[in-house]
Amino acid sequence: MAEMEGAILDLDGVITDTAEFHFLSWKRMAEEEGIEFEREDNEKLRGLSRRHSLELILGERIDEFSEDEMERLMSKKNSYYQERIAEMDEDDMLPGARELMEECRERGMQLAIASASKNARIVLENLGITSEFEAISDGYSVKNPKPAPDLFLHTADKLGLSAEKCLVVEDAESGIDGALKAGMMAVGVGPEDRLDHAHIRFDSVEDVDLDEIIERDENL
Repeated sequence: MAEMEGAILDLDGVITDTAEFHFLSWKRMAEEEGIEFEREDNEKLRGLSRRHSLELILGERIDEFSEDEMERLMSKKNSYYQERIAEMDEDDMLPGARELMEECRERGMQLAIASASKNARIVLENLGITSEFEAISDGYSVKNPKPAPDLFLHTADKLGLSAEKCLVVEDAESGIDGALKAGMMAVGVGPEDRLDHAHIRFDSVEDVDLDEIIERDENL
């Protein structure tokens, strides 16, 4: 593949981890509607849009809710989530995230965020790192969310790069799927059973090794 000139990073699970915030917010909303929602249910929502997540939570009861009611539930969950992320600061970055960003910079790579979240910019501002990225794509950027490749292709376009010159760091199966469909180098961060289809995988952000990624890329 071509020399890597851009690093496209997922936000939640790569830069920071708001999974607990999402879980508590969805759980509060679900229980108010008389729906059970546990941590294992939350794992199934990793990387998915708010709409898709709600559809999975409602399950067989989805036909009980009109479009207006669906919008109300999504808005309610989002308000609960925003209450929690308002307290975030730079200390909430995942171990290894800043070092990964710095190493990409040292290698002359542009940095970008590609997140399914519509709150991505708020989180980045609270972390104090918005200015670190040449491009930020979020839940408002494209119509088709991950696992479609649209968000990654949109982000590469904002960077002025072809897909083959971008690597994607993702912790979600849907994100890896989207990166592969986009024709980009897919780097997984997380367990093998979720990310075994990535070009290369590391257990955590701290473990990400750009030398290994580039070597793997050269052999593709």
